Amino acid sequence: MRIADLAGQRVAVWGFGREGRAAITAIRARLSQLPLTLFCSESEVSAARAFDASLVVHGNEPDAIALAAFDVIVKSPGVSAYKPALLAAGEAGIRVTSGTAMWFAEHASSRVVAVTGTKGKSTTTALIAHLARSLGVRTALAGNIGMPMLELLDQSADLWAIELSSFQTGEAGPVELGVITSLYEEHLDWHGSRERYIDDKLKLADVSRQLLVNATQPFLLERTARHPNRIVFGDVAGWHVSGGFICRGKQQVFEIARLRAPGEHNALNACAALASLEAMGLDAVAAAGSLAGFRPLPHRLQPLGEWGGLVWINDSISTTPQATLAALASLDGQKITVIVGGHDRGLDWSDFCVAMQARAPHAIVAQGANGPRIAQALYEAGVETTIEEVGDLAAAVTMAKALTPAGGIVLLSPGAPSFDQFHDYAERGRRFAEWAGFDNQGIIGIDGLGIC
Repeated sequence: MRIADLAGQRVAVWGFGREGRAAITAIRARLSQLPLTLFCSESEVSAARAFDASLVVHGNEPDAIALAAFDVIVKSPGVSAYKPALLAAGEAGIRVTSGTAMWFAEHASSRVVAVTGTKGKSTTTALIAHLARSLGVRTALAGNIGMPMLELLDQSADLWAIELSSFQTGEAGPVELGVITSLYEEHLDWHGSRERYIDDKLKLADVSRQLLVNATQPFLLERTARHPNRIVFGDVAGWHVSGGFICRGKQQVFEIARLRAPGEHNALNACAALASLEAMGLDAVAAAGSLAGFRPLPHRLQPLGEWGGLVWINDSISTTPQATLAALASLDGQKITVIVGGHDRGLDWSDFCVAMQARAPHAIVAQGANGPRIAQALYEAGVETTIEEVGDLAAAVTMAKALTPAGGIVLLSPGAPSFDQFHDYAERGRRFAEWAGFDNQGIIGIDGLGIC
């Protein structure tokens, strides 16, 4: 649905985060006189009225009766498509769209690389933009990574590198290349079940002319096997990691030690980005040298520095147990106290416990809403390391200071969302830095958002 199609319709916007504000602004730019109703939280009402005085603002979540008064609902990504009120609206013939869907309708002819995945999607998307720009390609970096596409509605680029969350993949239009970096269970509260989450992620495959997937994940290979134009990364025939190098087939192209983003998983993200460029007809081998200049994204295995005789690393973006395992693997062989836990989405921590049985860090501090459940699972698995359970992140930082030997590492890699204590993972990372003794203003935003 294009924005012009909203003319003469009764339109409600649901959500007043950055995506919701971008949708309102874009609609106003094209249809300045169109009446708009906004549904937001009670705490956002004053800000919404200040943002646009012409809005009719309701500080509550609408039910099916409230939505029945409209022809079109423009929902934000954080509003689950499976809410009963939205499902009822759809059954009643009310159009449900989003900023993502409207952008794709307006940009049907743009060259788009759309990236999704449980982990690695932000870094891979940013790497694609970074590498393409190193070749002189005018590239947009937008989407779930931190800039709604509608904020760039009337701008042009030769290549669009767009990150899509599992909330957005079903809203995307045709793309030249879809990339799936990994697939684990996550966001079960939004999707309702593991299988629905996987199905929603894989909706990107349905709209991708070419599909690039991670060859190191057999389940992902199996689920995408029928795509007519599927290519892979992480396989020895193409872009993969081997012997300390990023390789193209048998050719050693880039030494992993030169990457500023640590860990083999980040080297694999680089492989995904290079394979994406190649699939888009660009010279990936020529671009590979620019990997050395890529600045790691904040809150993703971000080294904060040394304080109090300890090294502190912020991996607040970690929201699954698998992400925590990847973080620990990247620091293998060092004395690590890892802080885990947060908002409880009911994810299964059994694989984490099995891994800890084989190779546990110096200490594990479990905190937050699911901290007791994680600690209990570790105890029951007989994990032989120090395990402490505390109430919140502030207490976890204090405990980690006491447990970690001089020269050791305190790693925040929660394996869970932040919503039990914080607005988002970024706030959690900033507070971790502050409590560790660092200037939390030093944790900057993501480089390169927008078009250049």
